[in-house]
Amino acid sequence: MQQHDAAPRVVILGVTASDAHAVANHLIAHALRGHGFTVVNLGTCTPVSEFAAACAAHPAAEAVIIGSVNGHALEDLRDLRDAKATGAIGCPVILGGNLSVGSTKDEGVHSRLYDLGVDRILEDPAELPGLLDEWRARRSAVWSRAAS
Repeated sequence: MQQHDAAPRVVILGVTASDAHAVANHLIAHALRGHGFTVVNLGTCTPVSEFAAACAAHPAAEAVIIGSVNGHALEDLRDLRDAKATGAIGCPVILGGNLSVGSTKDEGVHSRLYDLGVDRILEDPAELPGLLDEWRARRSAVWSRAAS
């Protein structure tokens, strides 16, 4: 018999503000739901302010997961640093997809995205459930030590 936690595991999913590519977003949402997550899917063309509003509406969210296909993530996430600094986005931010424009990839884009407040850049969305489980286990261990 499978045991279920009292609270559902919630993640917030969306695509960067200037990006209208929806297929990967829906496939990722479907896969995460298959792993038991409640997915708050904001869809395409999602500005940082909408991710922040979703975090306020879902304070138990484990992560904000953002996709980019058009390569403009750096510009689209320019407000992320402020949203995290003010606590408007208090959970980890995971980013994946095509992160720079053109066939020659920008070598420094990852470090600039981390500087903006992205916590993890994933190449393969299949890694999401394992990463979320790992982060949850770490949080539980920290909470257990704090309660002792």
